[in-house]
Amino acid sequence: MHDPVYEEAHRGHTIKIYHDPDAESPREWSNLGTLICWHRRYRLGDSHSFDSPEAFLRDLSGISAQSDLSMDQLRDRAERKSVLLPVFLYDHSGLAMNTIGFHCPWDSGQVGYVYVTLEAVRTEFGVNRVTKALREKAEDILRAEIVSYDAYLGGRVYGYVIERDGEEVDACWGFVGDYETGSLSEARAVVNRLILREAHVPGAAGQGASSSPS
Repeated sequence: MHDPVYEEAHRGHTIKIYHDPDAESPREWSNLGTLICWHRRYRLGDSHSFDSPEAFLRDLSGISAQSDLSMDQLRDRAERKSVLLPVFLYDHSGLAMNTIGFHCPWDSGQVGYVYVTLEAVRTEFGVNRVTKALREKAEDILRAEIVSYDAYLGGRVYGYVIERDGEEVDACWGFVGDYETGSLSEARAVVNRLILREAHVPGAAGQGASSSPS
């Protein structure tokens, strides 16, 4: 195991934060949206068979290849049947992704779309009509999915190991995002629960919850 990225003493325990060596892509989770990307060097997002953004938008909007519509018109038609957001990639000493674009025009650009059909939104939320408020909620969910994927691309996936007297008593992995608000906060809470359990069940100290990866 590599050296921890952060270490602290907390209530008689040592908390160590590590990069997760076997992080699972958030695109393997149960997502509301589908992330469609095109890039000549990287395989990004979800699997798809569209050879171009135009082919994707035509399929999503139900417009045939014979119809002479611009990309803006195709996107407008697609948005009538889906919640659709552009996705941008920044590629310079690492990868970053968002839905609003980056300031650097040389190392960034639109790389695809994240979307969910209105039919899928109705099914997910059990409604017959997608209101403006529900569309905005779906957009927020799609943005959050890209935030998680951005953290994964940037290597910001962590795990914690809790030790007491040099012995591991608990560990957990797969925290996506900044460790200060994720794995570290959870590790402190686990230590607090361990201490509370010891106060009620003598001899409970040292019983670990999960093992660290090999």
